[in-house]
Amino acid sequence: MDKVDILTRILKTENTSTILGGQSPASVINSRKYVPVTVDAQDDNLGFLDDAIRTVLCGETRTVVVVGPEGSGKTTALFKLVVDWANGECLQNFSHVFNFQFSKIGSSTDELSLETLIQQGQLQMPPNFTRLVTEEPDGVLFVFDGLDEFKHSLDPSSHTLTSDPYHLVSVSCLLASLLHGSLLKGAAFLVATRPTDGVKFLGGIRMDVLGFQKPQREVYFNNFFPDPTAASEAFLHMERTLGIYDFCASPRFCWTVCSIYKRLIDSCTKLSETLSQLFVDILVHLIQSLSLNKEHSRGLVLALGRMASHCLHYQHSSCSKHAIDSFGFEQSLTSVDGFLRVHGEGELSFHSKLMQEFVLAVAFFLDPSTHGDAEKMLDNHKGCSKFLDFFMSGLSEPVQYRLLEDLLGKFSSDQIKCFKSWFKSRSEKTLKKYNKSEHYRCFHLLHQAQNESLVKEILNPPAHPCIFHENLSLQDCAALNYVITCLGEREKLSMSRTAILREMMEVLAPSVSLSHTVILSNCSIHKDSIPLLASAVSMGVTTELELSHSNLGDEKLDILCAGLREAKLHGLNLNVCGLTAACCDNLAFLLTSGASHLQILQMMFNPIGDQGFAKLCEAMHSPNCRLQELQIQSCNLTAASMEAFASALCSGQSQLTKIDFKGNMAGDSGVEALCKALRQPLCKLQSLGLFDNGLTGACCSSLKEVFMSEHCSLSELDLSLNSLGQEGALLLCHGLKSPSCPIEILNLTRCDLTTAVFEELGSVLKNGTCQIKSLLLAINKVGDQGVKYLWDALAHPNCLLEELSVEMTKLTDACVEDLCAALRASHTLKLLELRNNSLTDAAVPAIVQVMKEKQNMKELNLKYNDFSEDALQMLDTCHNIRY
Repeated sequence: MDKVDILTRILKTENTSTILGGQSPASVINSRKYVPVTVDAQDDNLGFLDDAIRTVLCGETRTVVVVGPEGSGKTTALFKLVVDWANGECLQNFSHVFNFQFSKIGSSTDELSLETLIQQGQLQMPPNFTRLVTEEPDGVLFVFDGLDEFKHSLDPSSHTLTSDPYHLVSVSCLLASLLHGSLLKGAAFLVATRPTDGVKFLGGIRMDVLGFQKPQREVYFNNFFPDPTAASEAFLHMERTLGIYDFCASPRFCWTVCSIYKRLIDSCTKLSETLSQLFVDILVHLIQSLSLNKEHSRGLVLALGRMASHCLHYQHSSCSKHAIDSFGFEQSLTSVDGFLRVHGEGELSFHSKLMQEFVLAVAFFLDPSTHGDAEKMLDNHKGCSKFLDFFMSGLSEPVQYRLLEDLLGKFSSDQIKCFKSWFKSRSEKTLKKYNKSEHYRCFHLLHQAQNESLVKEILNPPAHPCIFHENLSLQDCAALNYVITCLGEREKLSMSRTAILREMMEVLAPSVSLSHTVILSNCSIHKDSIPLLASAVSMGVTTELELSHSNLGDEKLDILCAGLREAKLHGLNLNVCGLTAACCDNLAFLLTSGASHLQILQMMFNPIGDQGFAKLCEAMHSPNCRLQELQIQSCNLTAASMEAFASALCSGQSQLTKIDFKGNMAGDSGVEALCKALRQPLCKLQSLGLFDNGLTGACCSSLKEVFMSEHCSLSELDLSLNSLGQEGALLLCHGLKSPSCPIEILNLTRCDLTTAVFEELGSVLKNGTCQIKSLLLAINKVGDQGVKYLWDALAHPNCLLEELSVEMTKLTDACVEDLCAALRASHTLKLLELRNNSLTDAAVPAIVQVMKEKQNMKELNLKYNDFSEDALQMLDTCHNIRY
């Protein structure tokens, strides 16, 4: 194609811009303010579309297929490439470039040859031009735009392909022959299309157009508005209110938004706050520009609504002029250019699918006779509309539809009442079902309505104290934040399995500040969002922050700690966050900050080791440290940590009352060092967890001395999963008999205990000074004979036990008589754990009988015993038996 011809045809084409149709490619290129769109080529490599096409077509690839939604910038990008070629700026490896629109060549019913096709694209054809092209096909590039508008098949199997450039064939056969290499083999092809099935018949490289990312949108707005202040105001407003939607990546949509925002800014009118309000402003502008009276304006919108309904319901992208006659355009067909475009074989379609759905929503409120009630309306268009309910929700509120009433006449009050009644009823049902996607949709509709009282009416705070969410998008965050800010201060905000980017945290910050407990478990929190999270927590009412399984890592935690120094946090959960000793300096600084309120720190499954824990222990020496509870399970600690911790407990400054070392390796020597501190008067520790710490009976002598110390404040001790054995456990029992022993909760699950130990424990429980209320002895297989000593103790008036676990201790039906006697005699027992034993149906009648008598018993757990279905039915008659 002649280069001068190209520049004439493309750059000097008069193509009037429309507010919905976007700026013409010629005006974009001529303005020299062209902003390239982003493309995802292959292997998730993002870049600019122009650069990606140039790179590929300068190599060995001969076909590039550009796929993107309406208004994503495909056509303008293709025009720009062709113009740049004609100006000698790119793709100079091609001698000839031919640019075609599928909509134009596809409308031809005549048979064509390659020669006649090329002639259609040329103002003048030089002699022997076709021969020159066919002799050097690798220097030829065909650019085809709008494959989705081509109504014929390009499937090579449905055509007899030709290789003769002078052979007359159908348009579809000619194009199939070209694109599949039968005709002019070696030529290159650049094809642009909206998503369509026709793409599957094309080879080469596919490039998916993503449109404008946020930085490109900012450049676009700066180019559009001459005034930098107006540009900044417009851009920031769009990002806050509309940037949550995917279609904001569309250059065409950005043109529409800029055009409307400029009009509103120039008239000193407030910018629209929702998608519905934006389209109200667009429709008002379009109607006013037509200078129609109210009756004709109403008729035009109703006709557009009928067309929109038809296209959506039957999933047609366009309508023939013949079909349009039935929609009632008689007096306004000349006024539809702003809404509709002509293409293909004289067919009409909406410039914007969003406007298509919006005018349908407007028509619903203008004409009850055509569209029926809200449920019928939405059912008729279910699966083919995406934002219809959004627009209906927005248009049901006077603040949004009042401007339209001035131009179109009154909205139907019955339709508004009908929609609100349906919406309220549907929302109340939805919120009871805990269907995540339906919850989100409800919040989106409330967001569009912008009615705070409606939010409070539907989400009655007592009925919905917490809102739990996962896998949120930016759009979901905006809707959720609106709902929460309407409801005000709340107990809990919980999100999980969400990648929290900076934009999302910007949106959610008000909700975080309003929530006493913020749970972001199993979330991937982006580094840039951490300062915003910390700020929101510090400025609000948040006292509990849970970030477990968020894979923070040391770097992000350091940023978080710096931002939380003025926070009012009482609890911080950092379980399984990938932390090491490197982060503990900043954690210690947070604990010792003069403004620190932190009382509970959870650090489970973070390999901070002895070095990291030592820094936390140093913090406990500070009078500013208010830490009372520390969960430090499975953090790679050894006996060395016990020395540092013991020093902190005896410092006189430590406020710590509870610590859990589960899954570490304190060992006997570590516990011995710790026991020295537990006997000191300055030690305030009340709860100590040593589950699975590699302990043996060798540490029990030191623990016995702790129990007998007059200064011991320990009331809860967990020694589970340690090989204490008979000798060590008997030493513990000796200490437990001390009148000053304060132990109330003792866990000795799977500690290799024997019948002799159970006998001694029974004696402890009856001695009159024992304070034990909870005794857990599971997985010590002493059988009926060993547990009999506990049944005897339960029957004794001195026994204070409220909870007893003898799960998996090899109990049989032989124990039932003693068990029932103990239950009848005990005045304190509330919970009894008998799971995983060998009780059978024979034991059931007696147990059921006694449990019906013992109404003060909260629970007897008999799961995983040897019961038949008949026995289970009998157990079901007793409300306080679990089976």
